[in-house]
Amino acid sequence: MSDYLWDEYRRILGGARTIAVVGASAEPGKAAHEIPAYLQGKGFNVIPVNPHHREVLGRPALATLLDIGEPVDIVDVFRPAPKTPAVARQALEIGARALWLQLGIVSDEARDIAEAGGLRVVMNRCLGAVYAELELAGALSRTT
Repeated sequence: MSDYLWDEYRRILGGARTIAVVGASAEPGKAAHEIPAYLQGKGFNVIPVNPHHREVLGRPALATLLDIGEPVDIVDVFRPAPKTPAVARQALEIGARALWLQLGIVSDEARDIAEAGGLRVVMNRCLGAVYAELELAGALSRTT
């Protein structure tokens, strides 16, 4: 990992407390369930966003980011790339600090929308894997 990316990931994750997970799944075994569960276990306040589930990880699943009534640091996205520009717009509307598109998800349009609004953007990377790598390297100084 380049020093620039390493530093950027540290900036995003180091001060984060709340992660809204768009496309969170209630089905164990799916990445959209396992990654949020891992992050929740690491002390993050994980807010599931999925209109097709009533509950994920013991928390009510919300229909959209706009239904969240608390500050969000990172919007973590498990949705197909064509759906991500709308998610980026909602992330801006709720005042999130970063938009994170999971492994395999790339959208230049979503990136442009988010960056134009001042959000940090990561695409095509697993948030859980990056967190684990930073934690193992002792490169995170966050308190939850």
